[in-house]
Amino acid sequence: MSKSILILPGDGIGPEIVDEAVKVLACLRSDFGLDVDLDEALVGGAAYDVTGHPLPDATLDLAREADAILLGAVGGPKWEPLDYSVRPERGLLGLRAELGLFANLRPAILYPQLAEASTLKPEVVAGLDIMIVRELTGGIYFGQPRGVRTLETGEREGFNTLVYRESEIDRIVRVAMDIAKKRNRRVCSVDKANVLECTELWRQVATQVGKDYPEVELSHMYVDNASMQLVRAPKQFDVLVTTNMFGDILSDCAAMLTGSIGMLPSASLDANGKGMYEPIHGSAPDIAGKGVANPLATILSVAMLLRYSLDEGVLAERLEGAVEAVLNKGMRTPDIHSPGTQGVGTREMGDAVVEALRSA
Repeated sequence: MSKSILILPGDGIGPEIVDEAVKVLACLRSDFGLDVDLDEALVGGAAYDVTGHPLPDATLDLAREADAILLGAVGGPKWEPLDYSVRPERGLLGLRAELGLFANLRPAILYPQLAEASTLKPEVVAGLDIMIVRELTGGIYFGQPRGVRTLETGEREGFNTLVYRESEIDRIVRVAMDIAKKRNRRVCSVDKANVLECTELWRQVATQVGKDYPEVELSHMYVDNASMQLVRAPKQFDVLVTTNMFGDILSDCAAMLTGSIGMLPSASLDANGKGMYEPIHGSAPDIAGKGVANPLATILSVAMLLRYSLDEGVLAERLEGAVEAVLNKGMRTPDIHSPGTQGVGTREMGDAVVEALRSA
């Protein structure tokens, strides 16, 4: 039975990098029998410009019906003056909340070919393979009350609420544990339990869940120490599980260990494996339209889509192998370029992956 994939190019470099991912999907359909139908819709600033809302009802309806969603990126300076409620990022947050995409998987893998691109010494990052599991639909990004108010003194005060229910913590920690069972059987839960009651509860629930996974080693670390350890000795980690905000920050830190944020995909899953897949980088408006954006994170997001939502693990491995083959040839977009490698643009990189996929 055919599966449906909703394509959401978004803003900035989103349409450029998604075009290359769609090339890959077309190749998988024509050459490898992948039975999928593609649909496309507006989200983010592009949607606001047409409909006055970053997440139109038509897009949300298509997202609910799809088996998986591939997203480019949203946002940019053009829309920053807008009211918070209709900024492009609200479209992304709305999709996560409306679809129940509570588990964000962000792998940080250093390809051997890019060891020199990392800002850390090769011996520190060589062989790096971390999975960050970020809770995605709770925490301070969604907590109520929130806003800006004026005090009696006339001074303005901003406020946000960090809140987690026990059930929300339980389910995300179980996702991390299940992933760790297929890896190196180690989970580090990251919190700030020494000063935040909400994450003190996080640690308590994580500890309780850990008892159901005796084969997995569970440890705990404060987020400030975790950020330091990611730079000092990142290979000590296997799976990290943490809150929405902490995961947002730590995953971007981990991304730079790998040489470029342009190399890292992500998956946001619901309880049944339906997911939205996107590169972890932003819309990069400064290079939009120049044809130099790295599409590999988006293409690798397609590999995650194949693995987690379509149960096509063999094709996922084949696609990941094609990306490695292209890197082995020395092809590099500007973000990962180094002396002695071949500089290419967005389209050339996408074409190279398709060629490697067909010849694998």
